[in-house]
Amino acid sequence: MSGHSKWSSIKHKKAALDAKKGKAFTAVIKEITVAARMGGGDPAGNPRLRAAIANAKAVNMPQENVIRAIKKGTGELPGVTYEEVTYEGYGPGGVAMILETMTDNKNRTVAEMRHIFSKHNGNLGESGCVAWMFDKKGLIVVDADKADEDKLMEIALNAGAEDMRRNDDVFEIITLPEDLHTVREEIEKQGIEIASAEVSRIPKTTVRLEGKSAEQMIKLMEQLEEHDDVQHVFANFDIPNEIMERLGE
Repeated sequence: MSGHSKWSSIKHKKAALDAKKGKAFTAVIKEITVAARMGGGDPAGNPRLRAAIANAKAVNMPQENVIRAIKKGTGELPGVTYEEVTYEGYGPGGVAMILETMTDNKNRTVAEMRHIFSKHNGNLGESGCVAWMFDKKGLIVVDADKADEDKLMEIALNAGAEDMRRNDDVFEIITLPEDLHTVREEIEKQGIEIASAEVSRIPKTTVRLEGKSAEQMIKLMEQLEEHDDVQHVFANFDIPNEIMERLGE
């Protein structure tokens, strides 16, 4: 997952810019609303909502926005009903891709996703066409300058994490999806700042891209992630670091 993981690091560095553009707020509000609708408005008994609220704090969302989103999810306030829809497809060079979206209009969203894919030499596929190429895991990212590696590994493994590794300037902690919140909370209890924590889809194998295919892939990722309905994009590309950094600027 080296290429895709590198992309995640670049995205993290651009998080402040994304928040200013409003994309981060939109994604978090949708997640809070759906989490509250599915599991109730009390974060103490709703791990998904608790994680969404933590992500809201990470992008400096005002508390009143969080409360309003929860109330819309529980039905205390009127609001749009979002539906979770997952799409699968292929990017340039046969890269496997999974999109997790939240939408109030599936027909509009699928048409727009299909257009974006075709514009960048990719195509949407049938449900299940690439999901088997990924493992669903919890992924916690900590900036390497925020924690001692040995201490962080001890905390993470004792809390139930499966593995931890360094990837350039970040530590990546891998958990089972159901253990993500427990491990995250234990790390935070120890005073260590977390850059991001989410249920991710980690590719079992990767497809190496260079040249035009690499450029098309980055443009495809950027356009998908700018779309308001898209919550997460997962892909199994591997682009050399120097190309990734140049194209991600």
